[in-house]
Amino acid sequence: MTRRSGDGAGLLAAFRVAVDNLERHVDEVNALNVFPVPDGDTGSNMLATVQAALAQAEGLSNPSADRVAQAISFGALMGARGNSGVIASQIFRGMAEALGGKHHFNGPDLAYALTEGTATAYKAVGKPVEGTILTVIREASAAAMVAAEEGGDLEDVLTAAVEAARESVARTPSLLPVLRDAGVVDAGGQGLYRLMQGTLEYLVSHTRAERHGAAATSPRAAMLVLHADEGFGYETMFLLQSSAAPLDVGRLRAELAAMGDSVLVAGDSRAVRVHVHNDRPDRVIALGLSMGSLTGITVENLDAQSSEVREKRAAEVVGVRVEGRARGSRSEGRPHVDLETFGAEVDLAGERSGVHGSTGSNGSDGGTASHGAVALAVIAVAAGEGLARIFDSYGVAAVVHGGQTSNPSTGELLDAVEKIEAEEVLLLPNNPNVVLAARQATEMTTRRVRVVPTRNAAEGFAALLALDPARDATANAEVMTLAGRAVQTLQVTEAVRDAVIGERKVRKGQTIVLDPDDGLLAVGSDRMKAILTALRALEPGFELVTLYYGAGADLAEAEAVARRVGEWRSGVEVEVIHGGQPHYRYLIAAE
Repeated sequence: MTRRSGDGAGLLAAFRVAVDNLERHVDEVNALNVFPVPDGDTGSNMLATVQAALAQAEGLSNPSADRVAQAISFGALMGARGNSGVIASQIFRGMAEALGGKHHFNGPDLAYALTEGTATAYKAVGKPVEGTILTVIREASAAAMVAAEEGGDLEDVLTAAVEAARESVARTPSLLPVLRDAGVVDAGGQGLYRLMQGTLEYLVSHTRAERHGAAATSPRAAMLVLHADEGFGYETMFLLQSSAAPLDVGRLRAELAAMGDSVLVAGDSRAVRVHVHNDRPDRVIALGLSMGSLTGITVENLDAQSSEVREKRAAEVVGVRVEGRARGSRSEGRPHVDLETFGAEVDLAGERSGVHGSTGSNGSDGGTASHGAVALAVIAVAAGEGLARIFDSYGVAAVVHGGQTSNPSTGELLDAVEKIEAEEVLLLPNNPNVVLAARQATEMTTRRVRVVPTRNAAEGFAALLALDPARDATANAEVMTLAGRAVQTLQVTEAVRDAVIGERKVRKGQTIVLDPDDGLLAVGSDRMKAILTALRALEPGFELVTLYYGAGADLAEAEAVARRVGEWRSGVEVEVIHGGQPHYRYLIAAE
């Protein structure tokens, strides 16, 4: 590979260095967990994904550029773990399609491939969220395209893409409040940056001779927040809807760009979501009002942070802790159920066709299928031997072992689906970070599969109780999703680092109790007090509390907790069951 062009061997070598670079920084990426819980695994998931991709490509002999790209794409697709791993596999998929038929590639080819990778990733996500890995690949590909159109060679294009990715990662907290609150950048975006950085390191190291001995500059490490010593001013956000005439989105975007920075205008002529940083939020709001009606207006002073925190953010590399608001605080009332995007805020495009997904049966044959196959079968993902045994007792067709920090890959889920002799399959991921891989697996089979996006095993058990073997997979998926969300669940673990969540200080080693969306319900040094505080935050009226005890707890302790819960709320039945789940001392269900 030279700075002007690359071939299959060069692409493979560059990808090998990229994987190595991510491996060196995997702990850094894992540490970018929004909550101080012991299950940060984005880096591990992405690393497992690209290692599977590399293994697939390493098996080629005399590879051309397109064959290497296709092998990387297929390996990543099958090995994808976690949401960021699945999105990365979609990026590789788009890039492979763009390089189809090419034995060699140059700067413009790379820019086009990155652009196609971006488009494919965005299409795979039902509701794209900015401030994530999607933003990073989009801004990197845009910079690459500019460099290519200016006549840049392969190194120019890749350098532009890497620098844009670095800056994009640093800006993610300004786009996604939950990141700013936690004092971290987006983990998936940081992982992608490390991959791209490694690719550039390879290219630079192999083109020094061409530079006549000039010293190459190593790509800079991504800092937590760009311009950490500078004020952001005010962050203004609102939804703008047209009142009469269609919105002129181009004019709106241009006028906002003249007023401030970090401008995001997403939508069409009927309605747009606006995000901008500047010193005069009143002018931003006035502009919006001049074009239509506004709802959901929020204005926040981003400079209202202590100088001590800002100094830390400027001085430290990714992983700094800063004060912020609580993540995902529990809202009043039952959560709204969106059957399309539940559980991951993303939805692979194929899921909406109704021919994929997965889950299982409760043991009934549900009718007669061709060639002796049952009509409907269920596959469940379980972390912990105890939880797996419970799913077996419900009669699921297969249990795929895995959960937090050990997410099953797309290939593993696909293999489980293919081994089941059933006309239709339902899949219970039982973890938000497994939903995307499950949905991707459904795209790769001819079986009729549906995903029931359960967030934990307790939701999975409740969903199975609603299974009706007389119904098809699609109808069952909707009913089971609602049934899973009807049960209230808590997860009890210990903080792995100090943090400030809203006005609550969390110290390393303290008990923290989270809702299914990782909203903090209670924190304290007294575990029993924290559990009771969290139970009080649930909607009243439940009659049964089930304690699934996992790592760090034993039967005696669990029974003691059960007695305290029974004393606290008379008339409530309390059951104790061994779950064996890692990282979370208790999974608690109230129904």
